[in-house]
This record gives sequence, C-alpha cells and structure tokens, in this order.
Amino acid sequence: MADYLISGNIGYVPDDGQTASQLFGRDGLTYDDFIILPGYIDFEADKVDLTSALTKTITLEAPLVSSPMDTVTESEMAIAMALNGGIGIIHNNCTAEFQASEVRKVKKYEQGFITDPLVLSPKNNVQDVLEAKRKHGFSGIPITENGKMGGKLVGIITSRDIDFLPSEDESRSLNEVMTPREDLTVAYAGCTLDEAHVIMQRSKKGKLPIVNQEDELVALIARTDLKKNRSFPLASTDSKKQLLVGAAIGTREEDKQRLDLIAEAEVDVIVLDSSQGNSLYQLAMIEHIKKKFPNLQVIGGNVVTAAQAKNLIDAGVDALRVGMGSGSICITQEVMAVGRAQGTAVYKVAEYARRFGVPVIADGGISSVGHVTKALSLGASTVMMGSMLAGSSEAPGEYFFSDGVRLKKYRGMGSLPAMEKRGGQQRYFSEKDKLKIAQGVSGAVIDKGSIHQFISYLVGGVKHGCQDMGAKSLSALRARMYSGELRFERCTQCSKREGGVHSLYSFEKRLF
Repeated sequence: MADYLISGNIGYVPDDGQTASQLFGRDGLTYDDFIILPGYIDFEADKVDLTSALTKTITLEAPLVSSPMDTVTESEMAIAMALNGGIGIIHNNCTAEFQASEVRKVKKYEQGFITDPLVLSPKNNVQDVLEAKRKHGFSGIPITENGKMGGKLVGIITSRDIDFLPSEDESRSLNEVMTPREDLTVAYAGCTLDEAHVIMQRSKKGKLPIVNQEDELVALIARTDLKKNRSFPLASTDSKKQLLVGAAIGTREEDKQRLDLIAEAEVDVIVLDSSQGNSLYQLAMIEHIKKKFPNLQVIGGNVVTAAQAKNLIDAGVDALRVGMGSGSICITQEVMAVGRAQGTAVYKVAEYARRFGVPVIADGGISSVGHVTKALSLGASTVMMGSMLAGSSEAPGEYFFSDGVRLKKYRGMGSLPAMEKRGGQQRYFSEKDKLKIAQGVSGAVIDKGSIHQFISYLVGGVKHGCQDMGAKSLSALRARMYSGELRFERCTQCSKREGGVHSLYSFEKRLF
C-alpha cells in the first residue's frame, strides 16, 4: 500500500491552522466560531496547574468567578466559590448595608485564628444570641466581662445552651445560661494553629478560645473550620485564612458610602459594575478608591477594545472585566447596536493588557466548560459566569416547577425588573431616564444542584482541555498562544454540527 503514497522528507510538517493573531485579524468571532487544534500529551490531566491571577495581587487556584448578579451571587454562592478555589462577587442591586452584611458573612465563614469574633457580655440576653445567629449564621459566641474583644473571658454561649429554652426565657441574661469559664477548654496566646487544632481534637469542643496570661480573650478557633479545611484544600483565602470575596459597586457619588461600608467589612476586591466602563465616572471612582484605600484591588470594566482598556489601565485598575452584550440574558448588542463578539473582545483586550501586567476576566458568553477553556486559551486569566451558576442551590431565589421541571429565576441586570432597583439602573446609566430601555431579559434556568459538584466538573473539564492542547498550566497555555504554537481553526456550520451530538434517534446527555 505504501507504494501508492507520495514519499518525501519524513521531517516535514506542514503549517496547520492559524495563530490567534491570524484568527482574530478581521471578523468578530464568538467561542463557537473556532476550535483549538490538539497538541502533544506527556502528562496526566490531574497534573495541570490552574493557578491564575484574578488581579495584580490576588491569585486563585481555580480561574472561576461568579458574576455580581442578584440571581447569582450573594454570600452562599460566594462561600461555595471561594471554598472551591474561585471567588464570588456580591451584587450591588441591594442596600449598602445588606451588601456589607453579605461580605461579612463570607469573611467570617472560614478562618484560622478569628481575631475579631463577635463577643457578648453576661448582661446580654438569649434574644441577642438568636439575633446574632440570624444575622451571622452562628451562635457560638465567647462572653467577656465587658462584652468586647480583649476583655476577661467568663464563658461561652452555644446553641446547646439555648436550643431547648422556651420562648419566654429569651429575656434571660447569658450569665444564667452560658457555659462558665471553669468548664471551658482554652489555649494560650503564642500557640500555633496546628497546636490549637490538636487541643480541639482532644477536647471535642466546637470552639476554642485563645487567651493571654491575664485570661483575656485574644482570638477564637471554630471546630467547623477544621473540617472545612480538610474538605477544601484549594480554598481561596487571605493571609488570615479568611475566604476571599469581592463586591460590586457603581460609579456614582453615593457609591462612595457603599464602598466605605464594604471596605469596613474587609472585602478583598472591588468590581466597578458598568456595562460600558470607559467613562469619566469610572475613572473618577478608580482615582477615589486608590486614594482612600490604596491596598484595595480594583477591577475595572466592562470593556471590549484596547482603547477602552488603555484609559482604565492608565487610571490604575488591577484587572479588567471584558464583555459587552454577550451574556445569555443580555440584549445590549441588539438594542444599542454596540458591543463585540466575545472571543474577539477577550483576545484583543488580553493581548493589550498583558503588556502592563493587568489580568483579564472573560465575562459573558460562557455556556459550556469548552467555552471556559477557549476563553482561557485566548489570554483571559479567569472566567466570570452567570447563567452557568444560576439555578444552583447556592444561587439566590426559590425553586419552582414548570411542566414538571425544577427551575430557578435568572435575570439580566439590564432587565426591567432588575432596573427597578438602583444598582441595575446605574450599571446601564439609566437612573434619570423616564422610560427605561431594557438591555436584558428575565427567564428561568434548570436546577443544577450544588455548586460544589458543578465546580469540580468545570475544573476537571478545563484540566483535560489543557492536557489535549499540551499545556501543563494556564501560564503555559497563554505562552503557547502568544508564541503561535497553539493553533486555531474557523468552524463552519457543518463542522459545528459534526462536533456535537448528531445522527441519533435519542440520547441522554449527562455532564457528570
């Protein structure tokens, strides 16, 4: 058979596919308009390193971010994202006090040494504990003489002390129902976290107060944190072992007060939430944040061109959010005739921003794990998702049934229902409009179950995609793309059909 083949130099390998710069030279392309050609595999998929930069100083173990939408991210979603190596951005379509409270819930969720725990005094009553549990989600509270951190420890109040008290006893003082100091197991200041953990294991207590030689409370450790650390080794945490969390704000004068509240709640990163980020309002807000909170990371956007990106980079942003009109519930491109195909937008902005060390977040147009991998292959450091996470048990809202299908509401922040609140109006510069022009729709998405399973699926899918491309890390993936070693190819409608499920009478598509 070989006689019928044309033989030649066996070292010859023809050019195949296109480089990213060639692919995105002219037309605007979406993630579905191209495919990535495979590379060489010499490693296992679980060896792929997905560590990537969210901002100039914040690094994530999983390059996944939940969108600041009121049907996607509040504290429960943000906690789940951070535990799994990503980060959640708390939406701002709410009061500033509520947003700050949600940020605080995330920061208090998982910690090593809790250096500023909620503290009560013996004069507080059971009702105060119940209110704290409703507000913060926990009831294990140390009691000091003065009700403040640094006061002399006199006891602790837990759910076991109050769970079976009748309602008429809610006015009883904590001095009557708390576990007293003499019955407590404590550790002393100067002990390491590992040493404290050993003490907790032996005592089988839920909380371990840390005191100094004068028996004054200096820190607290929660047993539940030990179990969380074991279950989520890749959790996104700060230097205090607190979960990372972001929050969105607008670019108006009143947002400065919102900024103060969420900064006080120890937010890690601010996202300036605007559909078109290249504005004098955003530039002024960046200047204000950098002047008042110089160590607070700021993500600017949204942008889709290098020219837009330049102004925000010059103003000092620490990352850029890329996307305009590409979300599943967004109709900006249809209504405003402005925007850009998401694949092209990500490549063009990332190619420019990398020259200044500014990471890019691909925001919008993500409807499959393949889209996540494609966004990362085009230079994005992380990917922001809305509809992919909506419908999960951690997303805000209640489930409902339609035709026997379990659903949750999902809406764009430019939809008319969302713009009834100020956060949605500000994002689309429509606060003063007498007639609101919708740039999004409201809908419903199918129940996805828990994010904890779904994020594992996304991470595994991206790792296998990187393996097929021959990239052992996201840094290597971007390097291969910019060097031209990673090759791309345009897809025709027929090739898209061939690449999906086809020619079957029926099938069941289970992702994990």
